[in-house]
Amino acid sequence: MGLPQFVVLLVAAQRLAEVIYARRNERRLRAVGGIERGAGHYPLLVLLHAAWLGSIFMIVPPNAEVSLLLLCFYVVLQAGRLWTIVSLGHYWTTRVMEVPGAPRVRQGPYRYLRHPNYLIVVLEIAVLPAAFGAWGIAGAFSVANAAVLLWRLRVEEQALASREG
Repeated sequence: MGLPQFVVLLVAAQRLAEVIYARRNERRLRAVGGIERGAGHYPLLVLLHAAWLGSIFMIVPPNAEVSLLLLCFYVVLQAGRLWTIVSLGHYWTTRVMEVPGAPRVRQGPYRYLRHPNYLIVVLEIAVLPAAFGAWGIAGAFSVANAAVLLWRLRVEEQALASREG
């Protein structure tokens, strides 16, 4: 196993921890009347991310040349990811949850961007495989991610409409 595979395993472990945290938050939000919106896109999102990591793991050679600059940028993106998760607190989930009467979060990166987490995901999808010279994976999954993300953004904007003001 080379560095690309090791990094993919670390990212997979990180994502698993995030899913566990998200599920706990989902249960809390459902208990206070939260409703999932747009559940139809969620399996595609999970499949996309699993296939993205799986393709890096399987296709990138263990001895692939590494761009330390891009790998460092990916680490910076993880700091941004953590900032978004912490800023949303118990509202952060991997699903789109609408909680009637809940205020819109406007702290952390949400002071500056409407959807900072999605910007981070767009960059992650491209940067991680590119760090290992896998430009085809970066391009293909960026296109697929754009399609799923556009769907998700429409769903999320509808859910957030009730929190505006």
